[in-house]
Order: sequence, then C-alpha cells, then structure tokens
Amino acid sequence: MSKEFQDEKEKAEKEDEKLDQNQIVFLGGEGEPKLRIIGIMREVGEETAAEVIYGLHSLASTARQVELREPENEDDEPEIIETIEPIELILNTPGGSADDMFAIYDTMREIQKEVPVHTKGIGKVMSAGVPLLAAGTKGHRRIGENCRVMLHSVIGGHIGPMHQLDNEMEEIRNIQTQYINILARETNMDERYLRNLMKKKVNVYLSAQEAVDLGIADEII
Repeated sequence: MSKEFQDEKEKAEKEDEKLDQNQIVFLGGEGEPKLRIIGIMREVGEETAAEVIYGLHSLASTARQVELREPENEDDEPEIIETIEPIELILNTPGGSADDMFAIYDTMREIQKEVPVHTKGIGKVMSAGVPLLAAGTKGHRRIGENCRVMLHSVIGGHIGPMHQLDNEMEEIRNIQTQYINILARETNMDERYLRNLMKKKVNVYLSAQEAVDLGIADEII
C-alpha cells in the first residue's frame, strides 16, 4: 500500500468520524418555525411530571424572539419587533396521579403569565388529564373529533388503623375538592354541577363536542 493511498484513507476515516460525532438533526430550517411541543402520552406520574415541567420551563425561556426590521425609508430608525412563541402541550393519557397533575397544572399557570400554552387532546384524555387540557390558554384548547374524555371522582386506598383511615379519607376528600375547584375555574362547569357529576360514582364519558360545550376545550380538530 503506497504512502499516498494510506494518507488519503486516514483522511477519509477522520472525515467519517467527524460526521458520526456531529449527527444532530434540527427540525425547522432557517426561516421555518421550530417545533415547540411537549407530549403526555402515558399515565401522569412523577417521571412524566418531571419531563413536562422541565420542558415547559425550557421552552418558555426561549419563547421571546426579537427581530430588527429595516425601515422602508432610509431616514427612519429600524423597528424592533418582539414576538412570544407559544408552547403546545399534546395529551393522550388515561390519567394518573393527582399530585403530579397538580404540579404540571401549577407550572402551566406560572408559564402562562408570560407565554401562551396551547393544549390539544387526542385519543383519550381521562381523569388527571382533563384539567391539563382545560388549563390551556383560552381559545387555543383543541380536541380531536374522536378523542374520548372521562371524568370521575378521586380514587384512593389505604390499609391501617381506623384513625389513620379517617385521616387518609379526609385527605382524599381534600384532593377531590382541589380537582373540582380547578375544573370549575377552567371550564363552564360550576362546583355544584361537578359535585353532582362525581356523586354518580361511575366514569363519566364525554364526546369531543360535549367537552367543547362544557368548556374543557374550545375547538374540534
């Protein structure tokens, strides 16, 4: 093998190595909108909450975009255009932990003081997922035509001494009150309507149109 051939081979291998180390794909090229989407596609739990909360804060930190627009008249000053890019939260969840839902909900409320959070429900949005769909920026809460929405009373269980069971039952009632208060705040349903709904002690299923009528979502897609 000639030295010249060996040198060319080594050079090619180094170039291939560089490519392997830099295989980063950017969604949205220059001038194209970049994806600002977070998804909840499983049960709402600690891991899901951690990912969503981190993602919301991360996207919120890059939401503010400033552009310097050159004037048509050379004598005028350049115009500073500031825009806030929204975050989209997509939900397809059977529900999950009330505590972790509250954590995501409070984060959404905090973020929305400066950045809109658009929500979209597809497939199924149930239990703990319903307040999160409803908590999106009003006018930007969408739902799939075939999405199933389900509400029910809080589920809990405990084994132990009677006094401990009384204490746990009181906490479950408090969680249900929080759940009802959030839905009353974010939808067209008042607390009395929601409490009567929970008293049925069954899963209450809603169509996409019923979800819009009750103020859980704004638009069917």
